[in-house]
Amino acid sequence: MKTLRSLGLAAILALAAGPAHAQWSDGTIKIGVLTDMSSLYTDLSGAGSVLAARFAVEDFGAAAKGMKVEIVNADHQNKADVGSTIARQWYDVDKVDVIVDTPNSGVALAVTEITREKNKVFLVSGAASSALTGAKCSANTVHWTYDTWALANGTGRAIVRTGGDTWYFLTADYAFGHQLEADTENVVKEMNGKVLGKVRHPLNSSDFSSFLLQAQASKAKIIGLANAGGDTVNSIKQAAEFGIVAGGQNLAGLLVFITDVHSLGLKTAQGLIFTEAWYWDANDTNRAFAARFSAANKGIHPTMIHAGVYSAVTHYLKSLEALKNDADGKAVVERMKATPTDDRLFGKGTIRADGRKIHDMYLFEVKKPEESKKPWDYYKLRATIPAAEAFRPIDKGDCPLVKKG
Repeated sequence: MKTLRSLGLAAILALAAGPAHAQWSDGTIKIGVLTDMSSLYTDLSGAGSVLAARFAVEDFGAAAKGMKVEIVNADHQNKADVGSTIARQWYDVDKVDVIVDTPNSGVALAVTEITREKNKVFLVSGAASSALTGAKCSANTVHWTYDTWALANGTGRAIVRTGGDTWYFLTADYAFGHQLEADTENVVKEMNGKVLGKVRHPLNSSDFSSFLLQAQASKAKIIGLANAGGDTVNSIKQAAEFGIVAGGQNLAGLLVFITDVHSLGLKTAQGLIFTEAWYWDANDTNRAFAARFSAANKGIHPTMIHAGVYSAVTHYLKSLEALKNDADGKAVVERMKATPTDDRLFGKGTIRADGRKIHDMYLFEVKKPEESKKPWDYYKLRATIPAAEAFRPIDKGDCPLVKKG
């Protein structure tokens, strides 16, 4: 009983020591992690994103600063209607102030509209569609970690430059896949390459045989995989079974995560080239975070999405601390844009008027089995893409928030 009383007193003192004039809606800053807890994106996002948000709150020292923070989570099931229902419930009934993560562009595009309507905050780390900072941009949304334009610009440009000038796309049939295909196709054509065809597959497919046979028949040098998570893993595994790479064609994984490479194994994944925003083994700080994260996440190492959730939540809390009020979502995002970003995982960066978080991106290649020296040692760096070049120029996205010169 003495211990419980001490903890209770400590909590009261922590609250009393906080900012004297801070006003938090309902006395609590509530963070909702809207994610995939049960399907093809669960390893690269899922419970790991909830964990990353918790680490960000802990490391920020929210309690000691008088900020009572609560984290809730839900599974959007990769369905826009389910995600929309959860978002409305959270905003209207559960008094959630900010939604983070959301690895599905169809869901994210729906949630960004609801967030605008309710004047809350949406920090997208999991979804990829560049439309989130383009025609569908919102004053209440920040797109944090990566997007389809950055992936296409990094991976597509590198592959065409080294001779991969004819492409056939195998594309997930929803907003993310369509946008990734379109952004990559633009890069290929800009560099005088050719797109010989494309085929679209349902989300969360188990059998890619008919799609891969069409790609194989095209004779394209590059089969561009405009999909992610379990779909990418399954398509690469089945391509290996069909001997597609052995037959002279190459696969371009347009969105690949460390968890995908782990599932594939280095023997199958070796040589894949792709673009990411963050890698756990890049420096001592990332390695320390990965050790802490994997210890609490069944040995699974963090993806760039997990790092993005940590970074986004950290900057959100910094902005609330400065603003001392979380009631006006648009005002919070304006403060986030006005304040340079700086956290232990992404370092220094900025947020543009269109809501695009700006930082370096990296072109990686998967190591050969004999090159890997320890568990999860999978990547070698091929190039750093400077922040100024990594994302679509702000005047090219048709975002209504951007003033025309």
